Amino acid sequence: MDSKTILVPTDFTKVGQTALNHAIKVAKEIDARVNLLHIVPKSDHLEEAKVKLRLAKEMAMDDYGFDIDVTARVGTIFEDIGDFAEEMDAVLVIMGTHGLRGLQFITGGRALRIVTSTTVPFIIVQEKEIGENGYDDIVVPLDLHKETKQKLSLVADMAKYFNSRVHLIVPGETDEFLHNQVMRNLKYAESFFDEENIKHTSKISEEKSDEFDEAITKYAAEIDADLISIMNLKESSLANLIGGNYVQNIITNKAHIPAMLLNPKSTGSVSVFGAYTGIG
Repeated sequence: MDSKTILVPTDFTKVGQTALNHAIKVAKEIDARVNLLHIVPKSDHLEEAKVKLRLAKEMAMDDYGFDIDVTARVGTIFEDIGDFAEEMDAVLVIMGTHGLRGLQFITGGRALRIVTSTTVPFIIVQEKEIGENGYDDIVVPLDLHKETKQKLSLVADMAKYFNSRVHLIVPGETDEFLHNQVMRNLKYAESFFDEENIKHTSKISEEKSDEFDEAITKYAAEIDADLISIMNLKESSLANLIGGNYVQNIITNKAHIPAMLLNPKSTGSVSVFGAYTGIG
């Protein structure tokens, strides 16, 4: 794409500012514009929103030397964030979440509904600002789902921009059939990152699939990871990872490590800043 855009929905809280911090850092790296979006329920709230957005635009220039675009829109966060992201052909949405609790904007459960509404990938942040070097260490869980391979190109793009280290982790299945399946996915990912010349490590966790979310967040905290990349899996599977608690636990992890989410496609693998690749 000739012109890339990163969309940042905001509620003008601390986590909204953190999301903007991440977006500007990524935008500078990938040569993209940032559009800060605030959605209001009624048109009579628009003027107040526009005033706040103008102030946010000035602060972005003062604090980061970066000129952002701003948009105020009447609608609902569950429909209009995804719609607006696709209207502007955004390559990425970076959004703050208030964890499991929140007053009026995006809590963990609501974040999942918003992610599901669009094909655009998301990075969901809490209150941890992006590091000076961006995303140095990216944790990439692989489980029993064949769809987990679809995020590899997305991770590879990010890793190339920030010269990141990728850390693969799989559940420690004791059942031979399940073990063989996760190991096939691991070997596939190792070969993929070898071909892309991306530094990577591999780990087999002690926890099985039903406790894999705990293993992922524990490991990410241990290595002080900057990003966790997961699929937003909504359908039940052998591992019984049903989008819900598994994904929500990752995006609301206690270490506040940002999560990069992608909705699975029937075929192909997503390259965030490019197009679909031929990974099945």
